[in-house]
Amino acid sequence: MAVRRVRLILAVIAVWILGTSYYSWHPPTGSAIFGPVRGPGGRFTSDTGAGSLRWETRPFRYPVDTFASLPTNKPSEPVPRIQAARPQESAAEKDLRLQRLASVKDSFKHSWDGYKRYAWGRDEIKPLSGLYKNPFGGWAATLVDSLDSLWLVGMKEDFELAVEACDHIDFSTTEALDINVFETTIRYLGGFLAAYELSERQYPSLLEKATEIAGLVMTAFDTPNHMPITRFPWRDYAKGQPQTARSYVLLAEIGSLSLELTKMSQLTNDMQYYDAAQRISEALEMGQKRTSLPGMWPVKVDASKSPLKFTGDAFTLGGMSDSTYEYLGKQSLLLGGVLDQPRKMYEGFIDVAQKHLLRRALNPDNLPLLFFGDARVVTLPGGDRKVITTPVAQHLTCFAGGMVAIAAKIFERPSDLDVAEQLTEGCVWSYSQTASKIGPEIFHFIPCDPDLTKDDCQWSKERWIEALRKYWGHDSKGEALSDEQIESIITMKRLPRGMVDVDDRRYILRPEAIESVFVMYRLTGNPKYMDKAWTMFEAIEKLTRSKYASAALDDVTISRPTQVDSMESFWLAETLKYFYLIFGDWGLVNLDEWVLNTEAHPLRRADARGDGADI
Repeated sequence: MAVRRVRLILAVIAVWILGTSYYSWHPPTGSAIFGPVRGPGGRFTSDTGAGSLRWETRPFRYPVDTFASLPTNKPSEPVPRIQAARPQESAAEKDLRLQRLASVKDSFKHSWDGYKRYAWGRDEIKPLSGLYKNPFGGWAATLVDSLDSLWLVGMKEDFELAVEACDHIDFSTTEALDINVFETTIRYLGGFLAAYELSERQYPSLLEKATEIAGLVMTAFDTPNHMPITRFPWRDYAKGQPQTARSYVLLAEIGSLSLELTKMSQLTNDMQYYDAAQRISEALEMGQKRTSLPGMWPVKVDASKSPLKFTGDAFTLGGMSDSTYEYLGKQSLLLGGVLDQPRKMYEGFIDVAQKHLLRRALNPDNLPLLFFGDARVVTLPGGDRKVITTPVAQHLTCFAGGMVAIAAKIFERPSDLDVAEQLTEGCVWSYSQTASKIGPEIFHFIPCDPDLTKDDCQWSKERWIEALRKYWGHDSKGEALSDEQIESIITMKRLPRGMVDVDDRRYILRPEAIESVFVMYRLTGNPKYMDKAWTMFEAIEKLTRSKYASAALDDVTISRPTQVDSMESFWLAETLKYFYLIFGDWGLVNLDEWVLNTEAHPLRRADARGDGADI
């Protein structure tokens, strides 16, 4: 009996020691924070460095003679207000909202704690194994991307811990062969700048780190035509080799640097950053009417030429193009409405996009839904050109509802508010139709004729069947597919009603759908958007929460998708931030004072009051 008691006492002591160790553990500080990382079970993982080669700023081989300066004139009219008046709520409604807010914060804390314990100082945690990966230079992408979220959700102790850790990030070296300038700008530079401004400039080291990473970004602009090398071969630069911009560049990667670089000039009064951004804007404006679909820019850009060449024939508001269009209205806001160029460029593209890419979608509930598809310009045998629209919807394109809504306000296009609402409803609908209640990455929808007089867009199963037959073609004998074969396709591919294909069934924790729900809620104050957001959050939280963090899903067309060992930094930087802002205080990140970059990092507008009242 005595032996058993001793064993019991020893077991209790062991559990107490382990528990104390767990709850008292803190990430290392100082130079050790980017050393070996402790994984589950106490195992350690470590990196192999890039040797002695290090990046440092060199004298510019192609210096700019005179920098463009930030506009200092006052707008002829104040920028129209974006946010609706604070909605009224009963005590019961407030209690419900705060309960939902607490659930979102709990989700954020769970994923952040997993990262902090098992992947501290690395880019991303692997939420199933508790290991990590470094897809963005190994510079602690999740840590930097989460800074402003930590501040907004009130986790000040963790915020300050993360700020201190940032002091030890070494941007002079990386294992990566090339540096993605776009991702580095939106995640790292945007993350530092937003945290610096949201915290009312209390932490000067954040601006110092922003200046450090901005210096790295600027070296990619040291080319004969001052266009950036968007996949920057930093080792060649470190060896002193000359460089030129590439002939194949993605539109989003070259056209989505303006907010962050402009904010750098606003904060430091160093105009080299704004000059670089404005040079790209001028090149885009110059070529806007010279593409094969005048008004829009193709996915592919030749950045080696002066002026830029836009020879591609593929056009989209989705992946590889999206944020170039998104940043037009946002650049206008960041500058306080004093520059006409962003408005002209937005108005130059949006009507073209609505004509050739925007389509109503047939759906079982006969809801007024819209999606932006893709377009390709083809040359016919006689030499004429024709625009072919493909009715494919991307989760990435779901940002468009918010973009169109904000532009409808600030550029005084009131009829576009209906477009924005129907775009947002389309993405919410895509969530509601799957077995998991989460929208897929890519799917094909059934387009209705743009001419309302020719097509009432009313649902019937027969119309869905015919759309499926047209999409899937013929059988092996060249004959039209029978109804039985179509039903077999529906069953085997688990096609939701209203979709003819689900091209990519994953959910990778993306934010774009909830982003537009957030914007529509702030513009209208309509509580229905809070309810939509909660339904989306419940489905996502239920299926993505894992032992160490939150995990991507492999197939949303089944009720219990398999989790994938991946959690991109935008889960904490964007997705949960938008959920939190929907249920948080109405003045938190007031859209009449802040503009969010494409990674949801808030930057203070030039026309903001500046009193910090909404923080």
